[in-house]
Amino acid sequence: MIGDIEKMIAVGLVWGATNAIMRRGALIWDKKLRSSSTQPNKPSSLHQRLLATCKNWLNLLLTWQYSVPFLINLSASATFFAILSSTPISLAVPVTNATTFAATAVAAMLLGEETRVGLALLGTFFIVLGVWICIM
Repeated sequence: MIGDIEKMIAVGLVWGATNAIMRRGALIWDKKLRSSSTQPNKPSSLHQRLLATCKNWLNLLLTWQYSVPFLINLSASATFFAILSSTPISLAVPVTNATTFAATAVAAMLLGEETRVGLALLGTFFIVLGVWICIM
């Protein structure tokens, strides 16, 4: 069980870090998307809208600043499901989600995003307290 907790924390750290990095990649993609479309021509038919949506998703996945952290995030998800095979979900989910929340806040601050540090730290404290109660 103790080894599983370290794995849950590691998954949460990876998820949190990649969340912040994927957000930055999505912002890069959004900036490219806005600069490439000069006229907002909306597709009229359902078929054209579906094709436009698929094209946008493909362009997002081709943005390496998004897709590389996304693949790492998915790898952590596979690890999380492996952890669930031997750990109660009532423990795995709070520990992993709490770690993800804290790691996302820290990674966002490190990447220079505006963050309400006081509120993030307070929320992290309460989550860590709740996880500690779950583990004990």
